[in-house]
Amino acid sequence: MTILVTGATGSVGRHVVEQLLERGQQVRALTRRPDQAALPREVTVIQGDLTRPDTLSATLEGVDRLYLFPVGDGAEAFVERARRAGVQRIVLLSSSAIARRFDFSEATAEHHLAIERVVEASGIAWTHLRPGWFDGNALTWAQEIRAEGVVRAPHGAAAQALVHEADIAAVAVKALLEDGHAGAKYLLSGPETITRVEQARAIGRVIGKDVRFEEISPDAFRASVRGALPEEVIEMYLGYWALAVDQPDPVWSTVEDVLGRPARPFQQWVAEHASDFA
Repeated sequence: MTILVTGATGSVGRHVVEQLLERGQQVRALTRRPDQAALPREVTVIQGDLTRPDTLSATLEGVDRLYLFPVGDGAEAFVERARRAGVQRIVLLSSSAIARRFDFSEATAEHHLAIERVVEASGIAWTHLRPGWFDGNALTWAQEIRAEGVVRAPHGAAAQALVHEADIAAVAVKALLEDGHAGAKYLLSGPETITRVEQARAIGRVIGKDVRFEEISPDAFRASVRGALPEEVIEMYLGYWALAVDQPDPVWSTVEDVLGRPARPFQQWVAEHASDFA
């Protein structure tokens, strides 16, 4: 069986590729820059861009199943190509923003919901993955922690049910390879909520360094990332963190229900990435 992984060099896609290889599958990876992909040699790497259909002529030839990264522009044309090519199953990386709305989340929710609807309308068997905040988002703190042992951020009391990217991938691989997941919309979280202050402390414990959380105002955060992030993304982040102060993220049991084992805690992710912070 040949499985195409789009977004194969992303934080979830890399895990999907690795776990499919461990299960003995033939993996084809789509990326815009094959020369920078750094994927295992067993992977067939194909150059292409989901937003440019003219680059995708041979991408789906002989593909049985598809892991789809949520690119908006071009999604409808690509899914139609998948249908014509005989793809039997699609697992879509979506977002929990669809189910948990907050200030300025509408654009993100509608973006993902639109792609879900495209996939559902294709007639191909589908599974949607709706993860929350990724563990790997903590890497945005790495430079400050290395240099000063500090995290400067707003809403330190925001309680997040962070999800490990490898767990998202493991659920994706289950849905790609095994029956019983068609039509599912899986909300994915980690096993517990942990505040942003506690996240900083957890990193410090792992690297053996005192890491303090320095609360800054939303306006100070806006100023620190303006130009690096779109305005709507900045406001979405602030809206989410503010909500999570008063309404902690829900902890969903989906990872354990699907995989038959507990979801990985944030501390495990930190241990795996300690060198990024030390």
